[in-house]
Amino acid sequence: MKAAFIIFDQMTALDFVGVYDPLTRLKTMDFMPKFHWQICSFCTDVADNQDLRFNPDSSQQPLGDFDLLVVPGGYGSRSLQHNEGFISWLKTAKEVPLKASVCTGSLLLGAAGFLSGKRATTHPNAYDELARYCGEVSQQRVVDAGDVITARGVTSAIDLGLYLVERIAGKEIRIEIARQMDYPYFS
Repeated sequence: MKAAFIIFDQMTALDFVGVYDPLTRLKTMDFMPKFHWQICSFCTDVADNQDLRFNPDSSQQPLGDFDLLVVPGGYGSRSLQHNEGFISWLKTAKEVPLKASVCTGSLLLGAAGFLSGKRATTHPNAYDELARYCGEVSQQRVVDAGDVITARGVTSAIDLGLYLVERIAGKEIRIEIARQMDYPYFS
């Protein structure tokens, strides 16, 4: 399995790291030795909203060869949802079988057309913005719409990561990873 973790300028670091940590444990804890990932970006210079710097593995490369796409949220998502270049690049993930987002990352999935007619969630402050992209805005912490899974605000990133672990590798492995993380809320 091959995952693409999307990063962008002015993202929220915890949105990215909260999902990244449990998913990459699939490999580091030897549950899925063939689980691979890349950090992908539209630009080469990426910093979160507090100026923490990130280095992407690739920039503006097509995303269609991945099995999983994960998009964080953050202040940058508000303008990127209207950035034609970024959204065109994100649309190259059309054939990716499983797409996921944290917080306002759902606005980016929506702008790319991946939420059309689906239930989705985002940070409560962005419910009205999300409504134009999806069939129904949900207040659930994690919303599984089949090929797209969205999570609410920043702290739901860990929940999403563990949810994806279970979806990919099963409940027992999710329990083991949550236990290793000392995460009591999803075990």
